[in-house]
Amino acid sequence: MDKGGRRTVLIVTHTTGYRHASIEPAAQAIAEMARQAGLEPEQVADPSRFDRPLDTVRLIAFVSTTTRRKDVSTEWLVGPRRDVLQAFVRGGGGVLGIHGAADSHYGWPWYGSMIGARFARHPAGTPEGELARTKGRHVALKGMPRRFRHVDEWYWFTDMAADIRPLVTLSARSIGEEGSDHHPVSWAREFEGGRVFYTSLGHTEAAWHDPVVLEHVRGGLLWAARYPARQ
Repeated sequence: MDKGGRRTVLIVTHTTGYRHASIEPAAQAIAEMARQAGLEPEQVADPSRFDRPLDTVRLIAFVSTTTRRKDVSTEWLVGPRRDVLQAFVRGGGGVLGIHGAADSHYGWPWYGSMIGARFARHPAGTPEGELARTKGRHVALKGMPRRFRHVDEWYWFTDMAADIRPLVTLSARSIGEEGSDHHPVSWAREFEGGRVFYTSLGHTEAAWHDPVVLEHVRGGLLWAARYPARQ
């Protein structure tokens, strides 16, 4: 993919499953991140955008773009649209998956493989949990505290890709759950020629006013978009 003329960040907000109240604040925040980076946001709620070429698109942000798990008729990346998305990723395009993007397109195995995991369940409510950043270096961790607390809806996953290396983890015990103190929350990975950054943070509207979350997503966006070139 020649990214010289590809400056569009396509922000997709279409849902046929649960509709998060945080979608609009998230889309606005991501659009502002794109503008600040010198990129051009394009927000779409109509999936027919995938019926047209993505020749100006550098990164696609799927903002809690849910479908219904047990109803494949609710899936909207179908037919030639699948070919368009696959060609985009395989051509070096970037994908930013936010929260409910993992709760989507259960009838398309490739989509789940691209995101890196599928939503399985979440504990009730939005409890405050203890998060930790990993020791590695990544632009999505820039300025993030080693440990911090955050209120969100915490996703548990299934079908997690073997190459997932979390950037941020949750202490399950901190929200009263059994399990690891290193439960995956976000990750970044190369996939079939493209780059994918996913975070399960962002269920609440308040998350999109949290400087730590915003900088984390900004770093993920820039990395997935390979922008600037040194990322």
